[in-house]
Amino acid sequence: MEPREEDRGDGEDCVDQEDCVDQEDCGDAVAAWWDMVGRNVRSIPQCCETLGRKIATQYNSFTSKPLKEHIFPPLMDMLIYFNFFKAPFLVDLKKPELKMPHTVNFYIKVEPGVILGIWHTVPSCRGEDAKGKDRCWYEAALHDGNPIIVYLHGSAEHRAARHRLNLVKVLSDGGFHVLSVDYRGFGDSTGKPTEEGLTADAICVYKWTKARSGSTPVCLWGHSLGTGVVTNAARVLEEKGSPVDAIVLEAPFTNMWTASINYPLLKIYEKLPGFLQTLMDALRKDKIVFPNDENVKFLSSPILILHGEDDSTVPLEIGKQLYEIAHNAYRNKDRVKMVIFPPGFQHNLLCRSPTLLKTVREFLSQQWA
Repeated sequence: MEPREEDRGDGEDCVDQEDCVDQEDCGDAVAAWWDMVGRNVRSIPQCCETLGRKIATQYNSFTSKPLKEHIFPPLMDMLIYFNFFKAPFLVDLKKPELKMPHTVNFYIKVEPGVILGIWHTVPSCRGEDAKGKDRCWYEAALHDGNPIIVYLHGSAEHRAARHRLNLVKVLSDGGFHVLSVDYRGFGDSTGKPTEEGLTADAICVYKWTKARSGSTPVCLWGHSLGTGVVTNAARVLEEKGSPVDAIVLEAPFTNMWTASINYPLLKIYEKLPGFLQTLMDALRKDKIVFPNDENVKFLSSPILILHGEDDSTVPLEIGKQLYEIAHNAYRNKDRVKMVIFPPGFQHNLLCRSPTLLKTVREFLSQQWA
């Protein structure tokens, strides 16, 4: 049966009503959209004002200081630590056995966000015993009676640098355990280097080692920048009533100010007007001091200073000055000794001297007798 006329009419009325509803909804959506656009347009001046204030604040902050204050502190930080230069490249620091026999890699957490990479090389006389052993064996070996050296390197590169490996080999052949530490920001260690941070790293590793060494003595050995780290750490430990068992300072400076103005890369600029003052201000702003000359006055640990006669990076005279300061400060003069090596070893190569090992062993044996 076909629908009646009245039925068709009712259906058309329903459709017309639905169309009206859709049109009303569409109109409401358009109105809401234009309302949103209007609010956003009206907020533009306020946003621009806020942005303008932020830009003005940043600009005033930048221009309130001389340009040199923006440039020199980070520049000095870069030149002193040089940790961005992570040579030698393409070295897997997790596999030290590829570079140094009877060595294991491990990590120590100093604080949240700071984990240090360390290589532990056992004495060569224990090389056969070490084959195939894991980290636990190496850790237990620290109390085998062989003396221990915590080696804190200088600026740039990392624990796999050739001259550092050469020194470790010499010491290992001489019967020492050697812990080669990469500070925060160096090698695969996390964090950013600061004087306070590097000092905390050294203290943490020394305490960790002492807790596992039993009665075996532990020596802090610092080279160049590492000498500042060593004396900072030793002073903190001394003030806490735990003097370091012994200290070796290789190519030390008196303080970072003296080291900086004698640094070959910076020395060529020292005659520029205002350069030295700018340099001093940058070091002060970055809180970079490493005051070896002040630290040694508060120490009682045996100190052995090693310096090359032809060291052009840290001139011999600076090492002599530090020795005189320490010698004058110590009541027991026998606990401070300086050995000067003949030309040929410069700043990084004292490890090549045939007398280095004998010098170190005799001094430590005498102090630890």
